[in-house]
Amino acid sequence: MNLKLFYIHVYIFVSMYCEDSPMVWTPLVVLRDASSSLASGRFSKSTSRAMKGLVTKTIMDRLACSPRLMIVSDLDHTMVDHHDPENLSILRFNALWETKYHHDSLLVFSTGRSPQLYKQLRKEKPMLTPDITIMSVGTEITYGNDMTPDLGWIEFLNQKWDRKIVSEETSKISELTLQSETEQRQHKASFYVKKEKAQEIMKSLSERLASRGLDAKIIYSGGMDLDVLPQGAGKGQALVYLHKKLKDAGKLPKNTLACGDSGNDAELFTIPDVHGVMVNNAQEELLQWHAENAKDNPKIFHATERCAAGIIEAIGHFKLGPNISSRDVTVLSASKLDHFDPAYEVVKFYLFLERWRRAEVQNPEVYLSYLKSACSPSGVFVHPSGVEQPLQDCIEKLKDCCGDKKDKQYRVWVDQVFPSQIDSDTWIVNFKKWEQTGKLFYNFK
Repeated sequence: MNLKLFYIHVYIFVSMYCEDSPMVWTPLVVLRDASSSLASGRFSKSTSRAMKGLVTKTIMDRLACSPRLMIVSDLDHTMVDHHDPENLSILRFNALWETKYHHDSLLVFSTGRSPQLYKQLRKEKPMLTPDITIMSVGTEITYGNDMTPDLGWIEFLNQKWDRKIVSEETSKISELTLQSETEQRQHKASFYVKKEKAQEIMKSLSERLASRGLDAKIIYSGGMDLDVLPQGAGKGQALVYLHKKLKDAGKLPKNTLACGDSGNDAELFTIPDVHGVMVNNAQEELLQWHAENAKDNPKIFHATERCAAGIIEAIGHFKLGPNISSRDVTVLSASKLDHFDPAYEVVKFYLFLERWRRAEVQNPEVYLSYLKSACSPSGVFVHPSGVEQPLQDCIEKLKDCCGDKKDKQYRVWVDQVFPSQIDSDTWIVNFKKWEQTGKLFYNFK
């Protein structure tokens, strides 16, 4: 693969982002080797058909065999670090996942948040799109971009569950404060309770519910949250359910890494054959659970790094696969692979673009000269609207956005990178591209 030609075809669509175009579209990278005839930037009929046919695949269709790794991660204070204003920890994870794992592994978010609050978090933090989302402390499971609910899980939780009894008994305990309406779900009742009262209230409530014939699960986490669920619910039981479903399909993950920071994550670490990481900033109740129940378990690791950085650390600790993120590579042009990887090249290019606009690229004039020399003089940029421009002119316009995001907390990341090889020397790469400037997010999809 000729690296120079790679930059020609990636640049075909990059220049429009420097012009603040309002158009929203699906980025497509066409990569070919140096002997290809795509120097003009125009696509053959077969290539165009392949572009139209490239769609996001379902979990079962996307993976031809068992996933190499399944990461099941809590969000708040685990994958997402609310004390990291630049979001560098999660961005490091994003780059690692999209280059090394997305093509043959599964990403699962397991959160205590309701669907409404989960969607709100996605608007605030640079999160990837997971294959599976477990919400409301393991009482809701959805799949894919559309968040299609798992009806089998709903039917299972309906057994021996009576939310009316839960409401009646909790209303008799004055120390319980009902959480917002968004957090009250079909199979979850959520309250606030003072830390010093938590254990006493849990014991009393358990006895009250048992006297009514209801075998419920009560979970305390975060130093203030108390959730009442069906006995068969919870983050751990949701993971057991997913494992069984994948096993029945012949696609049980070869390795699973559970990641958490609080009491409602403890169940995840009790599942047999699952590796677990407690991030460095894990809360007291999880550390206490670990000391009492699993301190000698070699499959549970207490990371020295916070949040997503701790997840990356755990991947290396358990030897589950590569754990060096592209964001950790200072000189991107010096990073080379033993074989050509389209996803890696796309991620690397956007890291370069981020650094270019943040004024972090040394000798920008030298790099522009390199791009011009690498491009065919007759190369043409074809905008998705059909408008054509000389490729050399587009490269010249890179000057306009060099350093235009300096000191503006500008970041770029890509999500759901799907490479598709359409012949021996041609790939099409479909993905979502996100930009962040300060607190504003922009999605080119």
